[in-house]
Amino acid sequence: MGLSYRAAVLHAPQTPLSIETVTAAALKPADVLVRIRASGLCHTDLEVIDGSLRYPLPIVLGHEAAGIVEQVGPAARGVKAGDHVVLSWNPHCGHCFYCDRDAPILCEEYLGKGPQAVSFDGDCRGRLADGRDLRQLMFIGSFGEYCIVPDQQAIVVPKEIPFDRACLIGCGVMTGVGAALNLGAIARGDSVMVIGCGAVGLAAVQGARLAGAAIIIAVDLDPAKLALAAKMGATHAVDATKDDAVASGKRETAGRGVDVVIESAGSASAFRATTEAVRPGGQIIWLGKIDVAKDVSFRWGSMMQEKRIRRVSYGNTRPRRDFPLLARAYLEGVLMLDDLISRRIRLEEINDGFAALRRGEAIRSVVMFD
Repeated sequence: MGLSYRAAVLHAPQTPLSIETVTAAALKPADVLVRIRASGLCHTDLEVIDGSLRYPLPIVLGHEAAGIVEQVGPAARGVKAGDHVVLSWNPHCGHCFYCDRDAPILCEEYLGKGPQAVSFDGDCRGRLADGRDLRQLMFIGSFGEYCIVPDQQAIVVPKEIPFDRACLIGCGVMTGVGAALNLGAIARGDSVMVIGCGAVGLAAVQGARLAGAAIIIAVDLDPAKLALAAKMGATHAVDATKDDAVASGKRETAGRGVDVVIESAGSASAFRATTEAVRPGGQIIWLGKIDVAKDVSFRWGSMMQEKRIRRVSYGNTRPRRDFPLLARAYLEGVLMLDDLISRRIRLEEINDGFAALRRGEAIRSVVMFD
């Protein structure tokens, strides 16, 4: 009989998550059993709940998590029982066409198996009480007391960092900071605009600050988020309900437009604004997303003049390198994570947490496990 534990299960889109007792499978040789201590509520999870991102069901959501390793398989490497880990949702084979070209986010096995909502070897690692397979979002499924992942997804971090802060590194913070530091090519003195100041956007603001940008323009609809962006390094704030972001960017850059625009709002209007706000020869990084079946339109003239566009999912991260670096940056007081947490909730409160996220009332709600 496998380990039994509580998890929040989605049975159908646009329905509440159900707290149920589920059963873990036996560990395979390279598997790691992680006791989840904290897991953040991300917009990607909400997209699955709302039905705009489609996965096989029933499924345990959750992909931004930290915990303690309880058991490892005999072939697991780089991790041992008792380690504190942040989970990575981008396992990769290391030898396919894209892995050979240093693009693990495009790994053929990762892209092929991800839509199936299974573990990286193609099997499920949990079952419902009635014996049905339980799917897991993004190779993790962390809205439960435990999860099983391959060793490459369990990244050891310093034990000094609290779990609720550590979990943020696994998705939102890594995506935003990585976009600025790994991809933005932001030089000291550059101008940067960040559109959308949720968890990812606020992390991008911090990444721009760490890169030495002289002008960091934060754009959002919520004055409270703009105030938080200023605390984290933004030099200018644009309330998009009152001011025009494109005009503001040009006003602060002698009419040229900004060097780098990072989009993290996830709206068609925000995508369009990036192409207008960036200067000729500048760079656009898209982090947000909308329903995959929807179209986005642009003014063709805004796409001219050597502008570069990158669509990025995980900030070009290398988890074994970057997760410990970000954890140490937090411990050294350089990376601000405390203020990203709007509320800490119990597993039983997870549906309320997603309702708050849907209303735009939370940066990050974090499920805490005993």
